[in-house]
Amino acid sequence: MNLLTSKIKDNVLATVIEQLESHRNEIIAANQEDLKAFGKDDQAMYDRLIADESKVREMIQAIEEIKEKPDPLDYVKSEITLENGLNIVNKAAPFGTIMIIYESRPDVTIEAAVLAFKANNKILLKGGKEALRTNEVLVKCWHNALEAHGLEKDWVRLLKMSRTETQAFLKSPDVPIDLIVPRGGERLIAFVKENANCPVLVSGRGNNFIYVAPSANWKQSLKVILNAKTDKISACNALDKIMIDKRIPDISEKLKELADLLKSHQVELWVDRDTKQFLPDGALITKEEIWYEEFLALKACIALVNNSKEAIEKINLYSGGHSSAIMTTDTDEAKTFMEQVDSGAVYHNASTRFTDGGQMGVGAELAISTDKLHHRGPLGLEQLVTNKYYVYGSGQIR
Repeated sequence: MNLLTSKIKDNVLATVIEQLESHRNEIIAANQEDLKAFGKDDQAMYDRLIADESKVREMIQAIEEIKEKPDPLDYVKSEITLENGLNIVNKAAPFGTIMIIYESRPDVTIEAAVLAFKANNKILLKGGKEALRTNEVLVKCWHNALEAHGLEKDWVRLLKMSRTETQAFLKSPDVPIDLIVPRGGERLIAFVKENANCPVLVSGRGNNFIYVAPSANWKQSLKVILNAKTDKISACNALDKIMIDKRIPDISEKLKELADLLKSHQVELWVDRDTKQFLPDGALITKEEIWYEEFLALKACIALVNNSKEAIEKINLYSGGHSSAIMTTDTDEAKTFMEQVDSGAVYHNASTRFTDGGQMGVGAELAISTDKLHHRGPLGLEQLVTNKYYVYGSGQIR
């Protein structure tokens, strides 16, 4: 793969911005057609599908931020000169071709392509059919920008395939693929892992937990829980499971206060048998499977636990490994919780909604990885490269 200069890449990104500006009305009109065809049966998916004036501005802002970042290929991880005179330099290098499979969100079409391109990767975009019209206009903007600078359009390619066609493509792609990122639920991830013949980096599944310890500031806990659950139900960093320590003083009153607060925001509550004694109106959890679910809806589970050890064990058993939080004023307890919980992001007295590239200072993200190799958490610009050893010699032999 040819390595593009930083100047060429940044010039292309500047032209993509111009293209989005000039095609703004076309993008929004195409999106309105997608929204009309989709309907509102799945509110979370519908929310993610929207590409209005505000969303187009966010796309442009994301490109501007990435354009201003240093070229990730300039990063030198290490350099050493051996006694034999060999100079060994470990530098960042592009993956090559990345494929991302995602549903709804047309903003991913822009952000994923921008990140991949700045890191000198080609990208295959397999968006959902529900966003096809919007994605076609967005990719047209990309192709116009690439051609304006004498580059091939295959740097950014939109795949329009059925499920059967996608399965065949994963098994035998028409170009070598170096990495696939399925950004979606369990069925999509399983589908890709079963059929792909290259590394797969899992992203998107939430099912996030919060544990409220006996020493927690209760008012603060209510504020954090409400934000994590209701701020954006369609986000993978939204809260699904709430675990309350049985030793909290005035547990009965506090559980009722929590339930009333969530119900006032139309959250459907499911409770375990211990909690049912205090919240008789909550739907009783009778099947273990619910603890594994990511809801993406105004729905939450509340359970009582004996201590932080039990909370940690349940999180590590049931969660998606995305984001987990503890509410406590005991810093030692928080430290233990954060070290032992097996999640990509762990929080002390803060909402899980901050697991986001922009909120964490990473900038635009390709996805939130819940894998441990090669990276965990927001996949930003610096994470879309691998490495390569450059060894400079003067005739040395071993």
